Amino acid sequence: MSSLTLAQANQIIAAALAHSKQAGYQPMGIAVLDDAGHLKAFAREDGASMFRFDVAQAKAWGAVGMGVSSRLLGERAKGNPNFFVSLAATSAGRFLPQTGAVLIKDAQGRVLGAVGASGGTGDEDEAICITGVQAAGLAAG
Repeated sequence: MSSLTLAQANQIIAAALAHSKQAGYQPMGIAVLDDAGHLKAFAREDGASMFRFDVAQAKAWGAVGMGVSSRLLGERAKGNPNFFVSLAATSAGRFLPQTGAVLIKDAQGRVLGAVGASGGTGDEDEAICITGVQAAGLAAG
């Protein structure tokens, strides 16, 4: 079984930050987690607020924990808000169902982890995550 390497995590971050800079987005924080929700790598651009790490990590943590993108979690939360508030409380605030994180999958579709970003809109955050995952030769989910 394959696992997410530090080199892959750093490649995801580098490509995501390059996309963000090229697109003119606000300063970003990007967190890459392994399949158990442990932090593999993180970067916070100069000028990014102090909340960027917590938000990026919480988006990715929720995605890897629930096995779907944070966009889908946000959509599900609309229909069952009490459950999602309870998840956030149970996880001591580490769970954030907001657009901006995607799963990282290998060629066989196995979940290796997740990457979350914070700094732009949810769509911008998600876009740079997808770019980063694809640049590392992996699939975003």
